[in-house]
Amino acid sequence: MSAATQSATGASRFATTLIDLLDRIEYRRVSPADQLDPVYRLRYEAYRREDFVPINSQQVTRDEYDDATNCYCFGVYIDGELVSSIRFHHVTSQNRTSPSRTIWPEVLEPMLDRGHGYIDPSRFTADHDASLALPALPYLTLRIVAMASEYFPVRYTISSVRAEHAAFYRRIFGSERLADERFWGELKFPVCLYAAEVPTIRDRVADRFPFFMSTPEEREHLFGNGAGRHQAIAPTARMAHRLRQMEMAQG
Repeated sequence: MSAATQSATGASRFATTLIDLLDRIEYRRVSPADQLDPVYRLRYEAYRREDFVPINSQQVTRDEYDDATNCYCFGVYIDGELVSSIRFHHVTSQNRTSPSRTIWPEVLEPMLDRGHGYIDPSRFTADHDASLALPALPYLTLRIVAMASEYFPVRYTISSVRAEHAAFYRRIFGSERLADERFWGELKFPVCLYAAEVPTIRDRVADRFPFFMSTPEEREHLFGNGAGRHQAIAPTARMAHRLRQMEMAQG
């Protein structure tokens, strides 16, 4: 077996494993009105574990960006247990609320001025034990961002990430670095800015990592105007992958 074949087989086996694991996953959107949602406690615990944020009596980590009208925050649950969380902002020229824009306004403002909207993920945190038991947890969590990039009419998905995590975003999403390292908010570590051009990488990422795929119905349930807070949404990657295979066979 050639190295290329072994690599493809390994990638296929990994993708199948992730799709199987998604059968145990649920996504739940956080209500901004619930300031003690378990997601905010998970953030606090994750940041305190590495002394990234100061101690507070409520033991939650929230900021003004959680209350923005273009903010979408989710918890990821496996077998009913919260294991990770992420939020993102859908940023447009009309609604420019964006944590990353606060850090790099001279880079992102011109992008918005040209009419190029983007998805801005942030506050990606995970339960310590779950992250050790499930090395694939970042993929399961970032699937939310992949779906948002498909649902909303954006040109870019950006990433404000620590330098040691940048290789992951380059490898998986083809992200390219846009700016230097800077600090943000109360966090005690610097982040750098990366961006992936959605129309360019969408099909390649879906073909290589089919667990990022989803049906329009799932995306509507997660992000649509009628999306219910606290409603558990089951992933549809398996169904979406089968539909794509059928379309390719017919084509």
